Amino acid sequence: MRTLGLDLGSKTVGIAISDALGMLARPVKTIRFHEDDYDEAIKLVVDEINSSEVSEIVLGLPKHMNGDIGIRGKISVNFKDELMKLIEQPVILWDERLSTKSAERMLIKSNMRREKRKQVIDQAAAVTILQSYLDSK
Repeated sequence: MRTLGLDLGSKTVGIAISDALGMLARPVKTIRFHEDDYDEAIKLVVDEINSSEVSEIVLGLPKHMNGDIGIRGKISVNFKDELMKLIEQPVILWDERLSTKSAERMLIKSNMRREKRKQVIDQAAAVTILQSYLDSK
């Protein structure tokens, strides 16, 4: 079974999925929702989970560089708790420090234009989070 990776923002959720062997992550899509409307985001993510046949979900947990969990991290923890009420699969919080920066560097190296990078940065960050998790196994 596959693993779904999520990069939660204030207006978007980047989604990535693993291959069947759980070795490689690839981008799927970016879900957009009204700013800070996490109830809407959860409904959209549940729809994606139900259509993807995944065995687990990895949700990025933003931490400060010193390891503290700030407001964005607390939002992710709450998102996980609410998501787990609606699905059967386990949701794993995964340290995502610098995932967006890493994803952006990768996109810049591939000579992607700024407009296109804005469209796919959340998916690329989800791939970075998920690949980090898969590599740890």
